[in-house]
Amino acid sequence: MDIIHHGAKTGVTGSCHELVIGNSSLLVDCGLFQGAENKNNKFDIEFDVKRIEALLITHSHIDHIGRIPWLLAAGFTGPIYATEATAALLPLMLEDGLKIQLGFNSQQCKQFTQLIQQKIRPVPYDCWAKVVLLNGDSVSVRFRQAGHILGSAYIEVELPDQNIVVFSGDLGPCNTPLLTDPVSPDKADVLVIESTYGDKALHDIQQREAHLRKVIEHSLQDGGAILIPAFSVGRTQELLFDIENILADVLTGSSHDNSYRRWKSLPVILDSPLALKVTEQYRHFQELWSKEAKDRRYMGRHPLSFEQCITIETHQDHIELVNRLKHSGEPAIIVAASGMCAGGRIVNYLEALLSDSRTDVIFAGYQAEGTLGRMLCNGDEVVEIHDQVIDVKANIYQMSGYSAHAAQDDLVKFVAGINEGPAVIRVVHGDVAAQTQLAKCLHDCKPEAHVIIAANE
Repeated sequence: MDIIHHGAKTGVTGSCHELVIGNSSLLVDCGLFQGAENKNNKFDIEFDVKRIEALLITHSHIDHIGRIPWLLAAGFTGPIYATEATAALLPLMLEDGLKIQLGFNSQQCKQFTQLIQQKIRPVPYDCWAKVVLLNGDSVSVRFRQAGHILGSAYIEVELPDQNIVVFSGDLGPCNTPLLTDPVSPDKADVLVIESTYGDKALHDIQQREAHLRKVIEHSLQDGGAILIPAFSVGRTQELLFDIENILADVLTGSSHDNSYRRWKSLPVILDSPLALKVTEQYRHFQELWSKEAKDRRYMGRHPLSFEQCITIETHQDHIELVNRLKHSGEPAIIVAASGMCAGGRIVNYLEALLSDSRTDVIFAGYQAEGTLGRMLCNGDEVVEIHDQVIDVKANIYQMSGYSAHAAQDDLVKFVAGINEGPAVIRVVHGDVAAQTQLAKCLHDCKPEAHVIIAANE
């Protein structure tokens, strides 16, 4: 058995790991490189796919699935295993990627997604699926709740010799209100674990809603739009969930109060056709919600589909709204992709509104090096969008409580909860500093384990 990292070895995108078993192998994720990590347009599959017998998907973020079209073009013909929710999201996410990256039209996208749907083998959480190798041996694969986004999983692979290899995928933080927490595996002989925030303390999840409320209150007094760049799957739904809760709390007051009327008339705009489709899947898979989220639904509330939430679908309506907000300065909350401002509709809002001091921009997730999002978070006072130089006068906020990635404490907690093993820990999916810091913590947590920093190999 061997593990080869074809992506997310020295950074946080392009996740792709090959588990070699004799003359066969399984591929875990096949993601797109993003930001500065994709400066050379690394789309091509630079490894031999002939021995890969199956693709296992941890979740549907593009940095874990975005190179699947190129994998198929390179000759991969095997099945694709994923959780049931990921199986539902996968065609949606890939179709969006094909439109952006390759300019596919609707018919081309339909043909490709039909091919993907033929290959997908949905597996319920906590159930073992058997994959038969060419030599007749079989391995068993199980998907366990990772708490990162809807359908996300860490994967347990039981080898023919009964050793177990665990791939963490992306682990979510504990105590988030929408999804359930990840639970550690009982056994892992080898663990491949992400380290995106391996050098950061716990995220401020408990205070994130209060921080968001303060920004909204400021905007209602000052005017101007609140722009929230958000990934279509995961971050968008967490934000809508909290905004609905804030509105539900504020609107229990007197309807004659001026503050009540301002909040009641505040539009919450979801400007992303993909995010709308993904949110529908979140509503469909309500059995995967946390107890808190289910309780709200049982009380008759609609945490992901509430009265003040307005959806924008057509490009024409999007452009009209951008122009309206630019000239009116009226308060509004806009949630739009992409989460790192590397493209998508959010860029048009930023181009129009960054130079307005009444604008608030909230970053609720990781911003890769080289992206517009990272530049704004770094405090750049001048940025270039669509060949236009723009003075940044907007207020920029970063809220770590919305990260879908576990921070150091939760990552160590996950490893500490493994009863048997691991003998080997391979730290991946993080900047070199994050991998190094997490590796030190894991060595203290599991001193008997051999901890490998992938970036140093």
